[in-house]
Amino acid sequence: MILQQHTDTVCWCFTECRAQKENVLQPKGDVTATEGEAVTLDCGYNSSSNTPNLYWYKQDGNHSPKFILSHIKLDEGNTADDHKERFSSTLNSTVRSVPLKIQKLQVSDSAVYYCAL
Repeated sequence: MILQQHTDTVCWCFTECRAQKENVLQPKGDVTATEGEAVTLDCGYNSSSNTPNLYWYKQDGNHSPKFILSHIKLDEGNTADDHKERFSSTLNSTVRSVPLKIQKLQVSDSAVYYCAL
């Protein structure tokens, strides 16, 4: 099973765009794991905000990216209903990271995963 992490910066600007100061940092390359195991996908971020909005998306095949979860203003986050059982993330504002943990890996988890700010 191969999980891919996209390495480009993703930035959505709503009321104020500060793209030069806002970015995510995902390790390059594939993550390989065995079905049934757990895996953690790393995502660091740079933000001038003390309360950044962070998101994880999954894209498989030729489909559009699908929302997995979000952390808005350091809250507990919001996870899509079909991912609540096995997908989780804890925002660590001290080290500026928001890793995605996937429990009990399934073949259907093979995809490209995007961390977004």
